[in-house]
Amino acid sequence: MYGSSSDELELDCPTSSTSMDPISQHHTNGISAVSANYKQCNIGHLNDMTNNMGPDSRHNPHSLGSLPPSSSAGSLSRACSTGNTPDIQDPGSGLGAVKSGLTVDHNGDSCDSIPTLYVQLHGEAVRRLSPDERPLQIQNDFLFKLGFKDPWRVQEEGLNTEIGSLLRFYAGKPQTIESSERVQLSGTYNVRKGKLQLPVNRWTRRQVILCGTCLIVSSVKESQTGKMHILPLIGGKVEEVKKHNHCLAFSSAGPQSQTYYVSFDSFTEHLRWHRHAAKMVSQRINSVDLSCCSLEQLPPNLFYSHDLTHLNLKHNFLPADQRLQQFSRLRSLNLSNNHLGQFPLAICEIHTLTEVNLSCNYLASVPSSVGAMTNLQTFLLDGNSLNDLPNELGSLQRLSYLGLSFNQFSHIPQVLERLASMEKLCMAGNNLETLTLQNFRLLRVKHIDLRLNKISIMVPDEPDLLRHVTHLDVRDNRLKDLDASVFPRLEVFHCERNCIESLKAKGCLLKGIYASNNELRQLDVSPVPSNLSYMDISRNRMESLPDWLCEAKKLEVLDVSHNLITELPARLLCSNSLRKLSAGHNQLQKLPERVERPLLEVLDVQHNQLVELPCNLFLKSDSLRCLNASANKLEHMPPSSLSEESHSILQELYLTNNRLTDKCVPMLTGHTHLRILHMAYNHLQTFPASKMAKLEELEEVDLSGNMLKTVPTTIMNCRRMHTLIAHSNAIEVFPEVMQLMEMKCVDLSCNELSEITLPENLPPKLQELDLTGNPRLNLDHKTLEQLKYASGGPAVWSHGYTEASGVKNKLCVAALSVNSFCGSREALYGVFDGDRNVEVPYLLQCTMNDVLAEELHKTKSEEDYMTNTFLVMQRKLGTAGQKLGGSAALCHIRHDPTDPGGCFTLTAANVGKCQAILCRDGKPLSLSLLHNVGLEDEYHRIRQHRAIVTEDNKVNGVTDSTRIMGYSFLYPSVIPCPHVQTVTLTSQDEFFILGSRGLWDTVSPTEAVEAVRNVPDGLAAAKKLCTLAQGYGCTDSLSAVVVQLSVSEDCCSCCCSEPPQPPPSPGLGPYPSSSSAIKERPSDGSLPVPPSSCSEISSEISTSEMSSEVGSTASSDEPPQSSLLPSARSCCALHPACLAGSFQRQLSSATFSSALSDNGLDSEDEEPIAGVFSNGSRVEVEADVHCLKLESMTSSPQVAPPSASGQERTLLSLPPPPPPPCTPEPLEEVVDMTLGEAENGLERDESWQGAGAGGGDGGKMAGKRRGNGSVARQEKSHNLIEVAADAPSKKSGGYFTAPAQPDPDDQFIIPPELEEEVKEIMKQHQQKQQKPPGTDQPSDYYDTPL
Repeated sequence: MYGSSSDELELDCPTSSTSMDPISQHHTNGISAVSANYKQCNIGHLNDMTNNMGPDSRHNPHSLGSLPPSSSAGSLSRACSTGNTPDIQDPGSGLGAVKSGLTVDHNGDSCDSIPTLYVQLHGEAVRRLSPDERPLQIQNDFLFKLGFKDPWRVQEEGLNTEIGSLLRFYAGKPQTIESSERVQLSGTYNVRKGKLQLPVNRWTRRQVILCGTCLIVSSVKESQTGKMHILPLIGGKVEEVKKHNHCLAFSSAGPQSQTYYVSFDSFTEHLRWHRHAAKMVSQRINSVDLSCCSLEQLPPNLFYSHDLTHLNLKHNFLPADQRLQQFSRLRSLNLSNNHLGQFPLAICEIHTLTEVNLSCNYLASVPSSVGAMTNLQTFLLDGNSLNDLPNELGSLQRLSYLGLSFNQFSHIPQVLERLASMEKLCMAGNNLETLTLQNFRLLRVKHIDLRLNKISIMVPDEPDLLRHVTHLDVRDNRLKDLDASVFPRLEVFHCERNCIESLKAKGCLLKGIYASNNELRQLDVSPVPSNLSYMDISRNRMESLPDWLCEAKKLEVLDVSHNLITELPARLLCSNSLRKLSAGHNQLQKLPERVERPLLEVLDVQHNQLVELPCNLFLKSDSLRCLNASANKLEHMPPSSLSEESHSILQELYLTNNRLTDKCVPMLTGHTHLRILHMAYNHLQTFPASKMAKLEELEEVDLSGNMLKTVPTTIMNCRRMHTLIAHSNAIEVFPEVMQLMEMKCVDLSCNELSEITLPENLPPKLQELDLTGNPRLNLDHKTLEQLKYASGGPAVWSHGYTEASGVKNKLCVAALSVNSFCGSREALYGVFDGDRNVEVPYLLQCTMNDVLAEELHKTKSEEDYMTNTFLVMQRKLGTAGQKLGGSAALCHIRHDPTDPGGCFTLTAANVGKCQAILCRDGKPLSLSLLHNVGLEDEYHRIRQHRAIVTEDNKVNGVTDSTRIMGYSFLYPSVIPCPHVQTVTLTSQDEFFILGSRGLWDTVSPTEAVEAVRNVPDGLAAAKKLCTLAQGYGCTDSLSAVVVQLSVSEDCCSCCCSEPPQPPPSPGLGPYPSSSSAIKERPSDGSLPVPPSSCSEISSEISTSEMSSEVGSTASSDEPPQSSLLPSARSCCALHPACLAGSFQRQLSSATFSSALSDNGLDSEDEEPIAGVFSNGSRVEVEADVHCLKLESMTSSPQVAPPSASGQERTLLSLPPPPPPPCTPEPLEEVVDMTLGEAENGLERDESWQGAGAGGGDGGKMAGKRRGNGSVARQEKSHNLIEVAADAPSKKSGGYFTAPAQPDPDDQFIIPPELEEEVKEIMKQHQQKQQKPPGTDQPSDYYDTPL
């Protein structure tokens, strides 16, 4: 071994220490057959490890398709689980396996044997396989439990090397530096004892070991038998010796301290030892943490740490007979998640123990010798298989906390009555059905946790005999009526998620009532709870509130939302204690008029029937900081002050979805401290500049869905403004908000902008600029170049999303929309939500459509292809999916494969909290299922795998979803197997919505359907949903996809007549919107042309904030074939027979991260644009450029090449941005274009080869259909923009290859003197190149945003 090795010594005694030669390690995946002969060495200690194992703990091989009862382990103290099942980790294999493979005898000589096999799950603990375990069987059982059903498919998955992130096999134990260094450091170095100045002490070569809390120095030759010097380091010092290179001085604590000088051979070793020793000496208590080190036995040198008081050994594979009694001073011991099949008897001899954690093992009984631990105060036995306790447990008179949750108890153990000091008893997740309170009569327990049992009956007892109970938790049971008044001194009461209709409680000492999600109609608390500070009775059936609420003098938080309440108590707004009142989603028609200087800070009355607010609400509420009155019928606002001077401290005001008019705006000026103002979807026509000038502290404003024509110019006074959202108005002038340095998001989509003026330097923090859906927008070349504008995405798309920065200002959602998926008869849409992580949703967005396309060809069963897509995606998440997770929802539209000419089917699948809702005949039809512990089948499944549910209702404390992408370390309790539902689309199906968690937490499916049913444009509909969610108080990341359907009664429409010419201006007509972004670069330079129908399934990749470490790709296996245009008659949006008169188009979008701006991603740059890519922030500019009629461009100097119909159109092509990597150029798309057929898109070609406007046969017209979903009035003009350019050449590479820099000389502008010549050339070329819509296109076309 080299000088400073990190060894894990696996010897049976402290006097025998050997460094074994490293074993060559081989990682194997997809093992077809493995057999090994194991030579067993007769080592007494190693063989004795299995003596305590019962017959039930040995491993029994399972057949290929069987799913044996699994027993994974979770941990209360660590919010995760190794998730190992008996066929992967069980007591037998974890203990008995030590005697096989490479072993060590007493002399330290290794026995000649085949290297032992090890298995590793999700990159964590590594376990030795026992002789009777077979890797192939383990792998098969793993995949079956994951959700695969077909044995052949399981075998195929096992051959894939990507499965290594989920399951790995090793020949020989792999050593990770981090865990092995935590076990011990060892090496041979020059050592000197005592002071350096004394000549008596000389440098000598010694064996040095740092383990536990000690430094051990011994002779090199006689390191096992000679004298060993033990230096306790806790409280001591470790210092660098400046006079000697790489030398450290180790000193013990106390007056008799000793010092050893150790000279290391290299600076690296010196740093490593210094780091670990510094941690050790800095500890105030003598503790050692060896958790998650894959230990099969304790390191022998650890036993020299005689002063050890705290030892953490959780998540290992330690046997029950470790000599723990040698730690005679031990006070705290954690042996949770060690797969112990029997109680470790050795700990009963440690009389100093005060805390023992044996949670999440396989204990079936507790021995009687446990009574010897007389000092024990905390005893955790959660997550085992116990059903009774020994009588000797009653001798633990100091025991105050006993954890028995998630065992097999069907009654309250009688021995608990003898525990005089017991204060907290946790018996959640057992099998209690009847709660006989008489059993608690003799208990001294104050805190009782009975969550997640089966309690349906509570047998009362005399109240005077239950005076000791102060906290009672009966959440998630089956109670219908509950009389908690038998607990006279109750302080905190939890009874959520039962079926309780009537609730009684004593109010003498009551501090908190938590009774949400019941059927409550009556609440009786007497006497008046003078100490009550928190009450939550939301999501019940309360029609009125008790009058005593006004007399609760300490009530601070009251949540009565989601009830049937028609009025609040008259004096509720006079409370001197109430700080937060949530009364949303009721039937309130008015609020109490009496408002007397309340301390109320947060008032939430959204989703009621309020016509007005109390006239003195703001005048008398001096403490009000946040008011949410969205989704009411408000027509005006109360005044904020009666004079020029205002005392309002209101900071957040949400008034979305009301009936407010311009008259209410002056009422806002008194709220001078207002930071957030949401007034979307009201009846505002103007917002006077003089009024905005008084709101200088505004940071976020949402005025969407009104009838505004301008944004107040005085918005420039709001220097802190970072978000301006004003989509779906009639705004004609671009506001000068780009001069505000804090600006992050500007959304002016779906308006009537005709031009924009940008400053030289864009705001440095700008993340999104959305200008889509502005048909009049005319961008000059300077603005185009400054924005790095590139049109992207098809003209018709039903996908919109709004960024709502959640925690840490990250966008943790992503959306996928592929209009022509694997051909024109299929479409794919998805939404992904990573909660607080960015990586998982974007990996899902980039890869999932590729996986689904592959599964369509690979999976034999039609029912399983969607399920297999999610399961395969789990391994494609790689290491990111080991510790992170995310929700996902996919919707796939296709023809019935058994009847190609038949109806379309919609297959929806979801895991986590993303959901899909179908609007059928105006009613919401859920296509998704939320998997959580509230579902009985899911709860039984995770309990079968020995998971625990923490008090926040999360599996092993990590996630509240039992099925979700990622989080593979929670396998098999949490799996990615989705809920799949297939429906046949009919003429009654209008549209469907996919939304992330934040959307459905705030907007109900019914409200979502009603809100967007009359919005004919997908983008405007999606934006409205996100705006409503934000207006209702959602602060999380949001994403929504709206897909509009047009299916005739016979499932299709086989003819497409010429569509009527649409009104050219934004309005309520059937106009789609499209989106492109600064970082969305298409593989052509085409610009959009007039809007088209939104009835077809559209295609777009939502681009958003991208982690440069993860990268992003999005593709579809085959190019889109066609996009169908609507006719005057009912027309199917998807049927291939509708190809006549339509045009072909390609999904074109690419996502660029600003962190990659140095890789040549910015074409036409002579120098970086200041403020765009500074500080590495993502800048997204969504712009939409539409064509005006030719008559409005009479002064245009550009050439107007004739269209196929002979009528002249003018078109200008932009300089091309670079293509996305690994994105072959799509073939040409041709369509007839006339002024009378404005809904048809112009032909688009990404294969330009010439440098001139009509450069030979390479010259092509480039264009794309655009639309607008504004709710503003319609007008009659379209602009026409002329642009021309070369298309980039095809680039090779993979998902993470950056494109090369295009040639700046490719840009050109047609000079006026060449107009006629170029016009004629392009006319001839266009006629020559036109092809029928069925033109073949390359099957390997990918759209790949980075």
